[in-house]
Amino acid sequence: MGLSERVIEGTIATGGLRLDRALADASGLSRERIKALLDEGRVELGGKVAAQASAKPSAGTGFLIRVPAATPSAAEAQDIPLSVVYEDAHLVVVDKPAGLVVHPAAGNLDGTLVNALLHHCRGQLSGIGGVVRPGIVHRIDKDTSGLLVVAKTDAAHEGLARQFADHSIHRAYHAVTAGVPVPASGTVRGAIGRSGHDRKKMALVADGPDGERRGKHAVTHYRTLEVLNGPVFNAAALIECRLETGRTHQVRVHLASIGHALLGDPVYGRAPAHLKPLLARLQFHRQALHAAELGFVHPASGEMVHFASKTPVDLRELIVELGGRDG
Repeated sequence: MGLSERVIEGTIATGGLRLDRALADASGLSRERIKALLDEGRVELGGKVAAQASAKPSAGTGFLIRVPAATPSAAEAQDIPLSVVYEDAHLVVVDKPAGLVVHPAAGNLDGTLVNALLHHCRGQLSGIGGVVRPGIVHRIDKDTSGLLVVAKTDAAHEGLARQFADHSIHRAYHAVTAGVPVPASGTVRGAIGRSGHDRKKMALVADGPDGERRGKHAVTHYRTLEVLNGPVFNAAALIECRLETGRTHQVRVHLASIGHALLGDPVYGRAPAHLKPLLARLQFHRQALHAAELGFVHPASGEMVHFASKTPVDLRELIVELGGRDG
């Protein structure tokens, strides 16, 4: 056994459960991680190497799991300032500024939120999927500001991912739209997929003639918080969007589809002519979208937690210049 290897020993608490689930409950590792360790021959059950994730051992059966040291992340840790809203041994909630990319990718290999978290959480990451890295379970666009939760452990990553998958996460965005939606509140439904005209854009897409799904089901609930009259009557609106699903560019695509694209959005909308001078004077060059609220069941404690983020300075200034309330 290598010095860097970690050994987890114990007994099965409840009989009749699948082995991967029973071991996940007992070890704090995710079921996917347990399955990988089973495939690698690193799990013993009753003194013998176990291989079947679907096996159902009896209560009281002893187990041993040899967890290899997590391999370093390919991303570089960088000392980038972070606004941390909440943090414990399992997860961290950050308030991301506009302009910060979440995950390294072609064209943005460093200077991202992941690079910042690798530095901030150094020594605290237990290894997600066997790699020392923060667990990104959801993303917000580079030029969208607001709240993001990131897992520190394998088990927290799986617990949060499960909530995002079953749409039980509470997310509310504040957005400034061109014009005022009619009705003042409602629901936008429409599958979202890659645009057939521009692969860099997302769009509402219909199923194919043979019934083939071409996009992912998406639902956005909106309500108008304030009508902003600005230079002209009903120039814009401050609205709240609550996401039932979480698709790429969902709020931006759905609001553009009802004729009320976000102000400052260079991809899905063009600024009305009467608002261009204002946007230019304020040097507001991003979509007016802020992830204002985030709520979920804490994957370790089981308690419901809720976080809120104040409207950032640039967006608040835009709202005030459009005739809205300050704060």
